[in-house]
Amino acid sequence: MSVTAAMVKDLRAATDAPMMDCKKALVESNGDMEKAAAWLKERGIAQSAKKADRIAAEGLVGFKIADDFSKATVVEINSETDFVAQNEGFKNLVLKTTEEIYATSPADVDSLKATSFGSYFAESVAKIGEKIDIRRFATLDASDETVALNGYIHSNNRIAVIILAKCDSKKTAEGMVPMLKNVAMHASAMKPTTLSFKDFDSEFVQAETIGRIETIKKDNEELARLKKPLKNVPLYISMSQLTDSVLAKAEADIKEALKAQGKPEQIWDKIIPGSLARFIDDNTTLDKELALLDQTYVLDDKLTVAQAVEAAAKELGGTAEIVDFVRLEVGEGIEKKADDFAAEVAAQMG
Repeated sequence: MSVTAAMVKDLRAATDAPMMDCKKALVESNGDMEKAAAWLKERGIAQSAKKADRIAAEGLVGFKIADDFSKATVVEINSETDFVAQNEGFKNLVLKTTEEIYATSPADVDSLKATSFGSYFAESVAKIGEKIDIRRFATLDASDETVALNGYIHSNNRIAVIILAKCDSKKTAEGMVPMLKNVAMHASAMKPTTLSFKDFDSEFVQAETIGRIETIKKDNEELARLKKPLKNVPLYISMSQLTDSVLAKAEADIKEALKAQGKPEQIWDKIIPGSLARFIDDNTTLDKELALLDQTYVLDDKLTVAQAVEAAAKELGGTAEIVDFVRLEVGEGIEKKADDFAAEVAAQMG
């Protein structure tokens, strides 16, 4: 009996086994689905299917970077427990998976699992005996000689970052490699989710504006009760909201305030730039929290990350701009299941 793609797909859905193993099982079982499933089970390949309803939110990240900083790969592999994540078998699986992705550049997780490596991964999971998922991965290349790349993996192996910058020359790109390591370490600690404020969706910014202003107002109620200085309540939270007309009004308001204070007009030009900079600083809190280029650089709090990179390139006699980055943190965004042990026991006793 010939084995069809539909049969392989059905067996994969039923067993969670890799496609190549499903096909082999069907061939060995002459197309019989039950026998094929049993064949996979006997070899431990379908064992992970039993764990499909469990949540894998622990684990490790893998990180591999070329000696010449031309390419780097990061991957997140999740386990159910931190105990298993510290197991040598799991650590080796993360290492092998990272090397495979680095070498073969699969399009996505399903593409990786459809290869012979997918069979190796499934067999390794069966030996470890816990639900383990390849959650996500990314590879960045600096194939152009004017592109600089570097990365960083935190000592706990739970956070990894790759940074990519476009430079004006090969010389600048080579010189920027150490700086990009520092930026990767910054990103590891400061948790940016996007490159620039320009990436924010307008609806997201609007919703965040309402929420953040309400939070500050509630904080101020408590501060007022404690007779402590109140926080500034911003009108905006992102540079994307600070249009030319908004900035023009802010400048006009500053001039009105200076006039009310009786400051001589001949010194306004010295005061206005600083006051306008403070207005922008107070009204871009979302950018500073989530956008890498707009964050305050941890190694020099007088500069943003973008400004620090620009300054480092200028020292080398060139220009550089970060154009891409990847940051993976284990379990980020996964809602962990809260186990109610008493309820579980009661259900079993019932």
